[in-house]
Amino acid sequence: MADFDGILQPGDRVPDGARYLPADPALVHWGRLPRRGDAAVMVVDPGEELVVDTVSHEGILADQGSDPVGFFGGHGVDRGGVLDDAVAIAATRTREATDGPHVVTGPIEVRGARPGDLLAITLLDATPRVDYGVISNRHGRGALPGEFPQGPGEVSVFTPIARDDADGEDGGGWTGRLPLSPDGERVVQFPLAPFLGIMGLATDTSERAHSVPPGAHGGNIDIRHLTAGATLYIPVQVPGALAYVGDPHFAQGHGEVSLTALEASLRARIRLDLIDATAAARDFGDLASPLAADATHLMPTGLDEDLDEAMRACVRQAIALLGARYGMAPHLAYAYLSAATDFEISQVVDLVKGVHARIRRSDFEGVARA
Repeated sequence: MADFDGILQPGDRVPDGARYLPADPALVHWGRLPRRGDAAVMVVDPGEELVVDTVSHEGILADQGSDPVGFFGGHGVDRGGVLDDAVAIAATRTREATDGPHVVTGPIEVRGARPGDLLAITLLDATPRVDYGVISNRHGRGALPGEFPQGPGEVSVFTPIARDDADGEDGGGWTGRLPLSPDGERVVQFPLAPFLGIMGLATDTSERAHSVPPGAHGGNIDIRHLTAGATLYIPVQVPGALAYVGDPHFAQGHGEVSLTALEASLRARIRLDLIDATAAARDFGDLASPLAADATHLMPTGLDEDLDEAMRACVRQAIALLGARYGMAPHLAYAYLSAATDFEISQVVDLVKGVHARIRRSDFEGVARA
């Protein structure tokens, strides 16, 4: 995570020579995701890096007044601390009440991408654009619908971030800070680990997919391990891939139980790499859902409305991955996964639930690829 160094308004402090994609209202989708035939807002070559601004939906939704200046002002944020692109999106863009809440920047065409290929979206860096976020329990959803919210209204918990300098040095980490009670006299601190909840590709459909449920297209995958340095591999469905990113988070626990995690706008530096169909089949097998990866782990995923089915899908995907990548016999892969691999719940709040496995790369050091 790059240090927060003051609010990042559109265009502020973009590195010289960087390809930059702002979250201008004309360059985003709100509540629905790109599909085949959508016009790209940028065209890049495989392997190219770019800087992308993302905007959180928190503070711009109708039940928050559709007015981020008013909403955040009510929590002590002056106008200069509210993002101009968030204000512009709330003022000029509309969404149906049945659409998802998320704002996604894109789509981005990757030259040469074809159905059957994989697109790898790597998050190289994630920088907070503001020094606050929101954690919500709303819309009668979350892991405990009917129990929370406990009152009649929606709950949106304003959450500032600050540097933890308890050791008296300038090198302290950034933390989120939540009160233990409404009086705010005592707070709990937790570390930040920024990531993009949504990384995805256009669907080969005539209708735009809803932004909430993840799927083979990626989308609202909400895997907290996809921080700087991690990659999400997604099967390409349409020519050019048409990639997009959004749903920025400052932090999230596995499960994301209340409905959202610490949602807040990020500036992301990403790289888009293309793996052709032959290499994809050799290295990853037939991916039914996206594959996450970082320097230490491979993370196959399982997605389903039923959490048990999501778990089964993840185990099957993990067995197939080990077979394709290392030639591991299915019954031996099944045994290895049981003995040596953690299966974690990505989230349980996005209509389609997610499970991901954590396969240690180090366990296979020295093992020849299949």
